[in-house]
Amino acid sequence: MKIALLTATFSKFSGIDRVVEMQAKKLASQGHKVLILTLESDLKLIKDSIKIINLKMPKNIFWQRIYRLLFFLDFKKINKAAELVRDYDKIYSHQYPMNLIALKAKNKFGAKYIYYNHGLAPAETFNNLFEKIYIIIFRFLTNITAKKADQAISISKYLSKILKKETGLESDIIYDTIDKKKFNENLSGHKIRNKYNLNSNPIILYVGRISPHKGIHLLIKAFNKVLKKVPKAHLLIVGKETFSGYSNKLKSLSKKNVHFTGYVSDSDLPLYYAAADIYASASLWEGFNLPLLEAQTCGLPVIVFDIGPHSEVIDKNGILVDKKNIPAFAKALEIGIKK
Repeated sequence: MKIALLTATFSKFSGIDRVVEMQAKKLASQGHKVLILTLESDLKLIKDSIKIINLKMPKNIFWQRIYRLLFFLDFKKINKAAELVRDYDKIYSHQYPMNLIALKAKNKFGAKYIYYNHGLAPAETFNNLFEKIYIIIFRFLTNITAKKADQAISISKYLSKILKKETGLESDIIYDTIDKKKFNENLSGHKIRNKYNLNSNPIILYVGRISPHKGIHLLIKAFNKVLKKVPKAHLLIVGKETFSGYSNKLKSLSKKNVHFTGYVSDSDLPLYYAAADIYASASLWEGFNLPLLEAQTCGLPVIVFDIGPHSEVIDKNGILVDKKNIPAFAKALEIGIKK
């Protein structure tokens, strides 16, 4: 079978694209011919049965966002991309604007269009008016192009309910998975502890995009409270900075013992989990939360806000804290690192 996977970026920085990567490898291992169609790519899959075509978009992050929002105006590229997948048996679209290509291929060539629902953070979780307006328009365009799919898949029950409410689409639930050969409890974190001169001090870890809806400002505020009781504690914040203003705000909030690592390579990321004592996320919205699953698979206790899908993902060693309750979050962190 020939299967096309459509994703706006096929990048090492994106959780969605990690799901696409796993999906591509699984389909290829089942004997299918896989095409990944994207607007930008920095990931490579060395398999004869997987092909990547980069349609390209502006390099500047600001203009990338504008281009993706207004992609419906690029008729030439949409038609060209639809031609590329005209003979494919199934087309999985991982979010707008790629839905436009899948929809064109469905309408023009009768292709089967499957919408893969990763969800979108609500506008109120973003900081400024531009970001809020952007996400409102993006959600609208996502929903009107998703509702015409032949089939839908959601990565959590939480997202499935939202999709049904907003589009009327029923969806199958397929939880995100990770590579357990890469993430497991038999790893050593000495390399990371030595890199940051952390010795045997307690470490709290966060992994993910540096974005307002991830609530990293709340995590830092909670950590600042922890420092009053556990002054040797350290917070490692792993992830690429995507909003410069927000990143500057985080650094101004950080008093001491907060380490911004930037992007971490695939080979080193599991070692950060191995080095940590607790995984913590004060995210205000998630569709699933892949790093939470990675942390638990590495044997870490986790502390997160009780939002969206977290009750579906969290295991018996995890703690759910009421959303935005910073004192309770700080107390849970303090108790966790003292164990």
